[in-house]
Amino acid sequence: MLLLAGCAYAVSGGADAAEGEQHDYPYTAHDSFLLTQDVLRGDGILFEVKPNDSLVTLWKDADTGAGALGSLIGKHPQYRYEIEAVPLTDRSSRVVVNVRVEDIPEEDIAKYKAGTRLNLFNKITDLAAKFPPSEGTPKEGGVNYALLPNEDLKGLAKRATGNEDNWRLIAQDNGLKSPTDGASLPSIWIRNTLLSVPNKGSTGDN
Repeated sequence: MLLLAGCAYAVSGGADAAEGEQHDYPYTAHDSFLLTQDVLRGDGILFEVKPNDSLVTLWKDADTGAGALGSLIGKHPQYRYEIEAVPLTDRSSRVVVNVRVEDIPEEDIAKYKAGTRLNLFNKITDLAAKFPPSEGTPKEGGVNYALLPNEDLKGLAKRATGNEDNWRLIAQDNGLKSPTDGASLPSIWIRNTLLSVPNKGSTGDN
């Protein structure tokens, strides 16, 4: 079942447990997966690539005390990340990250979530802003527009198409959900059929 972006959900409990996070991006699943790998490499985190745009990081020793069971058998607490990029549309995807732990007390699991410990989702966004994925924003059949300062998708729709209500279709085409979601993107693609008259202020590729 797909959940809302940013929600956390428990997978299991006990000595062996996992807790998940997810975040949506306006890029193909493969591009989001490549961005995730680049962020992990930049942080020096080793991982094994699996099929279907997924990976598993190597186990890493935790810096927290063992739970009751772990203390009894002398096992050191450890954790790893199980990551998958799931397509939502042909131009958007969801990165799902489970932190898998062993012998870490339940109350400490949240400390090891990728969003908290690695700032993973924000780093993916920052990296994509510096090096936009080649497939993330459509390049044909429309124009790529840069948002003006303090402009949202409604303002862009009014400026480029003459109708503010077109923001919904623009958002859908770019894998966005609200008028303010495009603020972190280098450009927003608008299909030719929505465009009113050529706008000299656009920054785009036809």
